[in-house]
Amino acid sequence: MGVSGSGKSTVAARLAERIGWDFADGDGFHPAANVARMSAGQPLTDDDRWPWLQAIADAIDKVSDSGGRLVVACSALKRAYRDVLVHGRDDVRIVYLDGSRELIESRMTARKDHFMPTSLLDSQFATLEPPGPDERPIVVSIDASVEAIIDAIVGQIQNRTIS
Repeated sequence: MGVSGSGKSTVAARLAERIGWDFADGDGFHPAANVARMSAGQPLTDDDRWPWLQAIADAIDKVSDSGGRLVVACSALKRAYRDVLVHGRDDVRIVYLDGSRELIESRMTARKDHFMPTSLLDSQFATLEPPGPDERPIVVSIDASVEAIIDAIVGQIQNRTIS
């Protein structure tokens, strides 16, 4: 989880590859109307997000119920959003990619072919509720290489019980 431009898709895909789990990009669960809103520079409302979050939660449940494991890249900026995704499961962990606005803006400016404009970064940070200790988050700084970020995540996973 994290704001747009924090590296969620890149880190999640590489993490999934490293630990041998499946990967899903939360952006792929957005209905076309959500993508159109964001592409037009309009932030999503909670009403826009609920069906999207439920679709991701359903995918997590489906993979887990079939014995698989899944890494999902998803902004999950508010506690209420993460509650939809986790919904009391002990086998789901939140990884928070934490970074400064300046670093993330520079990354967003450099990337190409993404529907989320830099103009929405302020709304992302305004919405962000960093996970609390009771959510048992894995928190990593994004001010490092992708491999160092994944090493930090894997190190924290190994120190916790994740079946």
